[in-house]
Amino acid sequence: MPILTKAEAKALLTKVLAYSKAEQCEVNLNCSDSGNLRYARNAVSTSGGISSNSLVVSSAFGKKLGTATINEFDDASLEKVVRRSEELAQLAPENPEFMPFLGPQEYGADSPTFSPATAAITPKDRADAVQASLKEAMDNKLNAAGFLSNSVGCAAIMNSKGLFAYNTSTDVAFNITVRTDDGKGSGYATRGYTDFSKLNAKADTAIAAKKAMSSVTAKAIEPGKYTVILEPTAVAVMLENLFFSMDARQADEGRSFMSKPGGKTKLGEQLVDERVNIYSDPWNPELPTSTWAGDGRPQQKVNWIEKGVVKNLYSSRYWAQKTGIKAIPFPGGAIMQGGTKSLEELIKETEKGILVTRLWYIRTVDPQTLLLTGLTRDGTFYIENGAIKFPVKNFRFNESPIIMLNNLDEIGIAERTVSAESEANYLLPPLRIRDFTFTSLSDAV
Repeated sequence: MPILTKAEAKALLTKVLAYSKAEQCEVNLNCSDSGNLRYARNAVSTSGGISSNSLVVSSAFGKKLGTATINEFDDASLEKVVRRSEELAQLAPENPEFMPFLGPQEYGADSPTFSPATAAITPKDRADAVQASLKEAMDNKLNAAGFLSNSVGCAAIMNSKGLFAYNTSTDVAFNITVRTDDGKGSGYATRGYTDFSKLNAKADTAIAAKKAMSSVTAKAIEPGKYTVILEPTAVAVMLENLFFSMDARQADEGRSFMSKPGGKTKLGEQLVDERVNIYSDPWNPELPTSTWAGDGRPQQKVNWIEKGVVKNLYSSRYWAQKTGIKAIPFPGGAIMQGGTKSLEELIKETEKGILVTRLWYIRTVDPQTLLLTGLTRDGTFYIENGAIKFPVKNFRFNESPIIMLNNLDEIGIAERTVSAESEANYLLPPLRIRDFTFTSLSDAV
């Protein structure tokens, strides 16, 4: 089934609502058409495409809610899914946190989440990009493994109170790991875009290849506290743990780093370096996101941390009503304001330190302080007198993004990157950090 236009989505959801006999009814539509190409050991292993369409119907009687999902859109199936959601609602217990569905909302101008270039991608386009990647690896006598995917999709919501919203989007994701034949050197690169024309798989593979060839003779150095330069991919897996923890309810209930004794929170306090500014903006041209959240609330530009001060926390509608705060939804993307220096300039200005390409296998040690542990991988290098001197063996680290952002030394130019843990897209700069804690060595490459 092709991606539905705004008019087609509206007509479909109107038809579904016409079947409803509930006190309130809400319908969510999601449709996606995607393709992918996977390769390993310098050969394509899988190529495929997925078309997926789903309709979620939520029916409410008082505070009793029932939800049913279907992927067949003929009239009989549409009526069937509505009846099923109503039956489930009648059987369900009352939900004390149930909130009535929203009425009509204002969402502002459309966000540039859709790229015609990405929507028009063919299997040949993917194959050409991967061929360029493989050639780069093989020309350097290296082994490459990667994954390239693209998608175009639509999302819509409509309810019996008159709310309607629609969005269409495109996405491109690419990651590449390159290793030497002896397995002693490894390099990595990842990219995410709305517009496929921005992807340069050959150039990204060249970056990973250089790291792989440069990391073969890794030396073991003592764990401890070091000045580090984290590339944006490494920054992403640290800061997303901060983003995911900025929930008002968790803070109020004493379950997060934002909690204080006695049920108070740290909202309005300076927690990190004053140069730290983190925000979300649905209309950012480099990281556009939907102008509405899944429950129909408008997404707006929000300053989460401004000059080191926590300005806002996101919240469910129920918790916002209960506590009297503004019901800000979880953002579609997060952006950290960057500086003016390139990664190369950060390296050149570093007397002694360690360059970290990537962090992975992140686990929470202490949610109250956001203390995390994990490993470096795919290219870790020692810096001396402004130049990369030699590769070093990988480390296990124990560090909190809160402590990290208080030990901030320098901020580079922000760029769009992808978290290796969650696969979420962010707009983040490389960071130079003082006293980053490495606790032990790792033999992994």
